[in-house]
Amino acid sequence: MSISRSNPSHTHEPRRDRKPQPAPKDTAAVGAITIEQARSVLAAQPFSVLLQSRLIAFSRNGAVMDVDLREQLKQQHGFAHGGVINYLVDNAITFAAGAIFGPAVVTGGFSIDYLRPATGTMLRATAQTVRAGQNQAVVRCEVFDQDDAEFRLCAVGQGRVMARGSTGAVPVRGQPA
Repeated sequence: MSISRSNPSHTHEPRRDRKPQPAPKDTAAVGAITIEQARSVLAAQPFSVLLQSRLIAFSRNGAVMDVDLREQLKQQHGFAHGGVINYLVDNAITFAAGAIFGPAVVTGGFSIDYLRPATGTMLRATAQTVRAGQNQAVVRCEVFDQDDAEFRLCAVGQGRVMARGSTGAVPVRGQPA
């Protein structure tokens, strides 16, 4: 069922014609880390190396990551395995928050909704920080697949990223926080 409203940004239905945002222009040093340093962090992650992921853009405006959709990254029906899409959301939100907090960040949790099978030749994740506090940030991410020049929205995610050392844990009586 389609709902017609004067402002389509307020609908709860996913927009199928959504395109990834252009790469942020400001890739200078942010959060005490440059894009080159962020790429070094990515290169130090063995799983990221296995997936051959790339950090395309990194700034206070967010992060953009790409993974080529090779046969080894597909599931039995021929489209991207959900684990690859989850990886992209996880890393893209963490890099987006890392642009604010610096490199010592970890994912505190995230959720993802798959909107359509990813069948293109490349996956692109674009993540933007929604709100950052002193030790935590909430970050949104969109994952697109690309075939030729066309990008198609295939998943959306949102998560919480914490500056390392900030557990967000609530102490339980008799147990350390």
